[in-house]
Amino acid sequence: MTSTGPTERTVTVAGQPIFLTEFGRGPAVVLLHGGGPGATGLSNYSRNIDALARHFRVIVPDMPGYGGSAKHVDQADPFGYLATTIRGLLDELALDTAHLVGNSYGGSCALRLALDSPARVGKLILMGPGGIGTTRGVPTAGLRSLLAYYGGDGPSRAKLENFIRTYLVYDGASVPDQLIDLRYAASIVPEVVANPPLRRPSGPTALRTLWRMDLTRDKRLKELPTPTLVLWGRDDKVNRPAGGPLLANLMPNADLVMTARTGHWMQWERSDLFNRIVTEFLAS
Repeated sequence: MTSTGPTERTVTVAGQPIFLTEFGRGPAVVLLHGGGPGATGLSNYSRNIDALARHFRVIVPDMPGYGGSAKHVDQADPFGYLATTIRGLLDELALDTAHLVGNSYGGSCALRLALDSPARVGKLILMGPGGIGTTRGVPTAGLRSLLAYYGGDGPSRAKLENFIRTYLVYDGASVPDQLIDLRYAASIVPEVVANPPLRRPSGPTALRTLWRMDLTRDKRLKELPTPTLVLWGRDDKVNRPAGGPLLANLMPNADLVMTARTGHWMQWERSDLFNRIVTEFLAS
């Protein structure tokens, strides 16, 4: 099945709505966005979709908890829940396999899906993914800023602007005010404020959840056959760049590309390079 796009629709997965937009035609590529406040698939990959859609059927969902999708996420095993949902989305789209591109939170989902169901993933691209060495040190300043967004006196445009301009990208001045306004509006939907999708584990099972979320402790990682491209900005302040070499050393079929003067949002900051190497890797 192919798509001409862009077409928008909502697909029901295990009783939950998942909003997606499709572009182009060809082999299926699913773009999974990050978990920052107000994120959506289209806003995260706005500089990449057109380039990739010249060669592929590009499927851009809003992750559970974000945008037009259901706001529920199982906090006992968030990455497992995300992976199960996206695998269910592939089922609903009648896709036996698809290439997965995951940024940050979406990278955690993509990697967990590949670990749980390697036959469903053609190739894997992980861009500054979460869940890499997360139990091996204190959280970064960027991650602390992200997790604090809904705490204290609650969300505000100033808090979001500080996170994006200070921690998300290398050059904060490059981010237009319009993008911050768009994400702020999406971040204050009452259902999201009451139940933030990305938060610190708490309660008696918090330690168990943290260990589940550290994907580098998963023994299956060393045997994962999926061809993988790991992309990481050398100046990432959210997820430590040391995660790139860590994955490259653990995964038997992983290549690593790290870029200078790049923060956590490589697909936006280095879009021309990102589009070229992703297209070449997926088409090779």
